[in-house]
Amino acid sequence: MIIGEHLRAIREQKGFSQGEIEKRTGLLRCYISRVENGHTVPAIETLEKIARALEVPLYQLFYEGTDAPSAPKLPTDVPELSKKDARYWEQLRSLFSRTNPRDLQLLLAVARQMAKVNGQLEREKPKSALRERKEPVERSEAH
Repeated sequence: MIIGEHLRAIREQKGFSQGEIEKRTGLLRCYISRVENGHTVPAIETLEKIARALEVPLYQLFYEGTDAPSAPKLPTDVPELSKKDARYWEQLRSLFSRTNPRDLQLLLAVARQMAKVNGQLEREKPKSALRERKEPVERSEAH
């Protein structure tokens, strides 16, 4: 379901007008209308404001069922990180959280391209190039 249609359905079910949502969120009524009509896709922070104004948990904006969804089963065989690795991943997470979305998209696009190129290079390497050369390499000596 499109998020705007779902927002409108929840708002109407709760008996709120767009004006009331405007007052509760600080968002302009015309913006709320644009979201509900599918002309604008709101950021997650905006969806959080709207969910609070509608007095529903955030997941309910995306979920169509009547009961709360069950928690996903997480893998149990995840290896423990060393303190050094945990510190590295925490720094990386912190940096990415402060990166503006446009730059983050650029970084992800570059990473995808690098992974794609790396995968192609691995497939294109002949098997003989992967083995260590056993023949002696001749050297020319200039006298």
